[in-house]
Amino acid sequence: MTKLRESDGQRVRRVIMIYSRLAAGFLAIGSAFAAPLVKRGPTDIQILNYALTLEYLEDNFYSGALAKFDAAAFEAAGFPSWVRERFEQIAAHEAAHVAFLAGALGSSATTACDYSFPYTDPKSFAALSMVLEGVGVSAYLGAAASIANKEYLTAAGSILTTESRHASWVASAVNMGSPWSGALDVPLDFNQVFSLASAFITSCPSTNPALPFKAFPALTVSPATGTPGSEISVTYNGATDGVFMAFYSGLSTVFMPISGGKVTLPKGLEGTVYAVVSTNGTAVTDDTTVAGPAIFEFGVPL
Repeated sequence: MTKLRESDGQRVRRVIMIYSRLAAGFLAIGSAFAAPLVKRGPTDIQILNYALTLEYLEDNFYSGALAKFDAAAFEAAGFPSWVRERFEQIAAHEAAHVAFLAGALGSSATTACDYSFPYTDPKSFAALSMVLEGVGVSAYLGAAASIANKEYLTAAGSILTTESRHASWVASAVNMGSPWSGALDVPLDFNQVFSLASAFITSCPSTNPALPFKAFPALTVSPATGTPGSEISVTYNGATDGVFMAFYSGLSTVFMPISGGKVTLPKGLEGTVYAVVSTNGTAVTDDTTVAGPAIFEFGVPL
């Protein structure tokens, strides 16, 4: 199995671990701007505002980091000049996505929140960019089936393919990993993505339209990225026996029992894998989800 260069891999794992810790602290914020969960599906307007919420987050992430780290900082971190220049292009794309979605929503559009990201230098920024772009791809992919308006669906698909290009470039050219996870990407549902995004949102305007999504309790794993077939520890608020960890890889879900706060990583996992704790060992729903998602980054064999 091909692995990231040790220093790069450690940096990605450190960012994922920091993210997991942030999630535990910020999930309470999510409940402040989420509407009570309802069983009926979201409307197209709510889905577009969900997408806009994610685009605001990415826009702030890139614009803030580029304002903080100039070309000299990227050079001192060991990056060639074209890396920051490409990140400037990605930042412009995210700003364009915000303008596009906000324009389509008009007076119904949500507004930007306040954010906190755990990067400290260009290296950790690049590692977190890899995580966020991957989540963005899974978010749009998971939302596609719920969009009723075909024009909205096409617009979302146009953004999805761009986010996928970002994810591949950041993972391979910048972080020296694989440009893809395999033949199929992982779709995540609204609450799973909302849970991941909530880790970076500290507050939102009270006038923002409430979204019918909720954030699940945080899930922390140790080590942050183990080896398939090895045992890891899991930490979350809930029972650690009689439940399962569901691993999402492509369009497949593999369930493994949790015992004494430990679980074995399934063999054969590769690329980006997401996982949640579920009370059901054969299917995952919002009602069976106990905590998560957690994010794993495995190598992809050549």
